[in-house]
Amino acid sequence: MGDPRAVLTRLTAAQNAHDLEGMLACFDQDYCSEQPLFPARTFQGIAQVRANWSALLESIPDFQGETVRSAADGDTVFAEIHWTGTKADGMPLDERGVIIAGIRDDRIAWGRLYVDEVEREGADIDAVVRHMAGTDDR
Repeated sequence: MGDPRAVLTRLTAAQNAHDLEGMLACFDQDYCSEQPLFPARTFQGIAQVRANWSALLESIPDFQGETVRSAADGDTVFAEIHWTGTKADGMPLDERGVIIAGIRDDRIAWGRLYVDEVEREGADIDAVVRHMAGTDDR
């Protein structure tokens, strides 16, 4: 097997070209997706990948993906990503996070996504630590 990061490079190129079929060619038919921070979003199968990305590419005509950095360990790829564009409601899309993907036969067999919208206005680090510690109501 070559560098498994090449699959994510092809995927990002297809995303940026808004080439749905090119994107789908990067996934195994039985692709399994987990979002550990959002367990209800777990799914299996390429049909859901098609549904998700059809909706996104249709609603975000200027969608662009970027792999900020990546590393591979055997057949597993770790990638920091940044997705941008303009949503159908005119609001900006600005999502960042990490995707861990298992590569099998030059396709993504499984993925664990830790990706969410950037929160520009929110609690500062002190408030977050107090909340984590359970001391924010004192």
